[in-house]
Amino acid sequence: MTRIIAGFAGSLSLQVPRSGTRPTSDRVREAIFSALEARDAIHGARVLDLYAGSGALGLEAASRGAAEVVLVERAKPASEICRRNADAVGRADGGGHAVRVRVVPRAVAAYLEGAAGPVDLVFVDPPYDLSETALAHDLELLAPLLSDDAVVVVERSSRSPEPVWPAGLAPERRRDYGETTLWWAAPDQPARPSQPE
Repeated sequence: MTRIIAGFAGSLSLQVPRSGTRPTSDRVREAIFSALEARDAIHGARVLDLYAGSGALGLEAASRGAAEVVLVERAKPASEICRRNADAVGRADGGGHAVRVRVVPRAVAAYLEGAAGPVDLVFVDPPYDLSETALAHDLELLAPLLSDDAVVVVERSSRSPEPVWPAGLAPERRRDYGETTLWWAAPDQPARPSQPE
């Protein structure tokens, strides 16, 4: 069972697809959100949850104060569960936080090709068998959509190589949790030319 950890929907149980997804463990989600709250990256953020599965990462952000969350999940059974979980979080909200949650039943690359930014916080949690080439393509499409101070969290198998980072997106750190590795990345700000005195 997966649940919302904290925020207005804290302890709410979420449905999980029977197959085809690999929910992020509570331990890893707690680590992610502790780090995000420490850098004040959630409140008021525009959030993308790519390969959303049950939507747990994006909905956790909604519960903790994100302004807008988009759950992108191509598989029909999983996208329907995302929608049910989003509805449950909306009911827990009671209209008090005005968070907008949208479920997009499309492939990640197809969504990103037509998406508009800026986006402040992105969870990229693809199936472990997604090829490194496909992940690199997704990150390349994502990079132009990011706000200047955006945070990107990529979850992969600890046996997977480091993602291929596109121009405009740079890794900040790696954290390992058993079989799971988290890669944290942020927009790579070009050095500004010094101003003449």
